[in-house]
Amino acid sequence: MGAGYPEELLARAAPPPFVDEGPFALWHYSEDPALETFHPHTPATNPEAPPQVWAVDTRHAPMFWFPRDCPRGCIWPSTRTTPQDRERFFGQSAALRVHVMETAWLDRVRECRLYAYRMPISAFRPDDTVGGYWVTNATVDAVERVEVDDLLGRHAASGIELRITPSIWPFWRQVIESTVEFSGSRLRNAGVSL
Repeated sequence: MGAGYPEELLARAAPPPFVDEGPFALWHYSEDPALETFHPHTPATNPEAPPQVWAVDTRHAPMFWFPRDCPRGCIWPSTRTTPQDRERFFGQSAALRVHVMETAWLDRVRECRLYAYRMPISAFRPDDTVGGYWVTNATVDAVERVEVDDLLGRHAASGIELRITPSIWPFWRQVIESTVEFSGSRLRNAGVSL
C-alpha cells in the first residue's frame, strides 16, 4: 500500500482527513510505554472472537486520543448524511469530525500520556466489519513508538471538535438514530443516563 488512504478496503465510510494527518500507517495505542511485541488475544468484550492483534489506521487514530477506558462518541458526515443531520450535528462548527466525552473524564484526559506503536502494515488486513481497524492472527513487533501527550491540544490542532458534556447519552441517543457515521468506545463506562 502506498501513502494514499485505502478507503476502498474498508467496511464503511472513513472520516474526513484531519489537519496534518500524515501518511497511511497502522497504530496500536496504549498507556504502557514498554510494549514491543504484540501477541494475538481474544478481547474480554467478545470472547467468541478469534485471537488477534488489533491496529487502527492513521485516519481513525484520533478516536484513540483518550485514556483507554474513557467513554467517547466520534461522528463524521458521509455521502448518506442528510442535510438535516449535517445541520443538527455540524451546523454550528467548521469541523467535519466531532468527538464527545464526559466531564468526569476531563482530568484523566488532561493527565494522560499515550504511546502510539506503529505496526508493520504487511502483517495486517482490514477488519471485515469495522472500518479503520486492522487485524492479524500473527505475533508482531512494533516498528516505532511515538509519545502522544496533550490530548486536548492535539484535538484542537487537528481540526477535530472535542465536546465535553456531563452525560454522553443525550448525544449518543441522537447519533445512533441519525445518518452520520459514528464510532463509540467504552460506552459501558459512561455515567448514568440523563
